[in-house]
Amino acid sequence: MYTSPQAPESAPSERRGLHALVRTKDGWAVRHAIVTVTDTHGGQVLRAEADAEGAVLTAPLAPGVYTVVVTAAGYSPIASTAIATASGTAELGTLVLARQGGVELPPPGVWTVDPAHSKVSAVAQHLGLSSVQGRFSAFSGRIDVGATAEASGVVAEIDATSIDTGNGTRDDHLRSSDFLGVESHPTISYRSIGLSAAGPDRWTLYGVLTMSGITRSVDLDLTYLGTSPDPWGGLRAAFRAVTELRREDFAMNYNQVVQAGISLIGATLRVELDIQAVQGELPPQT
Repeated sequence: MYTSPQAPESAPSERRGLHALVRTKDGWAVRHAIVTVTDTHGGQVLRAEADAEGAVLTAPLAPGVYTVVVTAAGYSPIASTAIATASGTAELGTLVLARQGGVELPPPGVWTVDPAHSKVSAVAQHLGLSSVQGRFSAFSGRIDVGATAEASGVVAEIDATSIDTGNGTRDDHLRSSDFLGVESHPTISYRSIGLSAAGPDRWTLYGVLTMSGITRSVDLDLTYLGTSPDPWGGLRAAFRAVTELRREDFAMNYNQVVQAGISLIGATLRVELDIQAVQGELPPQT
């Protein structure tokens, strides 16, 4: 069973003072959380910072009762009572911080999109009756998870030539200057410029999309689906994002009107992203 990293155990002689581990509800270390200790009169006795493993160990305290307040950027503060023994030791165990707004994020750091377990697709209306879905088979991306959601960011690139709708003739047409113009613009790119909460586990990702040589502001409706260990010893985070694009915004004005004034292709595209990202670099897979 997978367990989150724990701070190394120290010898008893090294743990005199206040000792605690600061964690999220999922067990991840809250790096650089600030612990403030006050006495019964409200006077500050000491202030300490958690290390990279979320561990806090202070100098010995005078015997007595203390109030401990733990704060960290992006988390709701908590308060706890500590009792220092005659040896100056106060054990608080694990202190759990909750994300402000109640939404947890993956552990901070770099996450790499895994194309083998992700999907980038677009759906267009056909003849006003049904829809045709295409997907890109080649793409890459990087997610930088910050200490707060607002400090996080995304960059991604898609190989425009990898479009696949299941029909070779149609795919060749989509690669032409009528649509993607891959000869001049082989890469579709996206870069986020901001993020804001839109509800529990939902976010609006603000960014810029460059496609067919044209750059437009495009916002994604983003859902965070959680984290899970994988069979290769890594940790994965899952996301789903959707948005709607107007073809004319990217100079894709080709159309054909069939009988009764019905357009062959709809004016909008629904873009759907199902993403798995691996913490750090992609692990080797077999």
